[in-house]
Amino acid sequence: MKRSEINEIITKVMKKCEENNLPLPPFAYYSLKDWKKAKEEYQEAIDTMLGWDVTDFGTGDFYSTGLAVFVFRNGSFNKSERYPKPYCEKLLYVFDGQKLPNHFHWQKCEDIINRGGGDLKITLWEADEEENLSDKDVTVTIDGKKHTVKAGGSVILKPGESITLLPYQYHQWQAVPGTGDVFVFEVSTTNDDNVDNRFYNIGDRIPEVIEDEEPKYLMFSDYDKFL
Repeated sequence: MKRSEINEIITKVMKKCEENNLPLPPFAYYSLKDWKKAKEEYQEAIDTMLGWDVTDFGTGDFYSTGLAVFVFRNGSFNKSERYPKPYCEKLLYVFDGQKLPNHFHWQKCEDIINRGGGDLKITLWEADEEENLSDKDVTVTIDGKKHTVKAGGSVILKPGESITLLPYQYHQWQAVPGTGDVFVFEVSTTNDDNVDNRFYNIGDRIPEVIEDEEPKYLMFSDYDKFL
């Protein structure tokens, strides 16, 4: 992805948050200069991958297949003694019609919450022993109520609704076209996007960045590069 595209996407999500009275913490707005000044004070944020994340999953077409993320809080797989939080909270901003590729997590259990905007369609499979798509029915919990769908079946989350997804449950989602952008929140066990994503048929989770301009804001994958 081009840095200019990433800058534009983060700026758009910031504006949408402001328009919808969703405050972000101060470091969400930090420039590279701000980060360099505050690095030591924000070591936990750096180590636990807090902040922005933008990806097109290697497709080259972000608005078709992609995701913009802001991580508010998280623990650490590798530094659990130093950062013992067993939980994570994220904003996942899904543009109208945008898809998230099919994947599961080996360790993470998560609640996906539609906090407002359009409808979110989630398509589900169980993974088999070879980590392929099983033909078994999928049982999930939606707001405390069990639902069972056929393999490859879907559920629709309206604003205010949430679903619990367990490890080894493949899930693919899309903001239902024509219903608007979706403010999705994720509340989960500790998250590490470097090692805990099993994508079924897609490219890189962390995109290669073409530095065609200076970063306005840093993503978590930028911390080692710039700080």
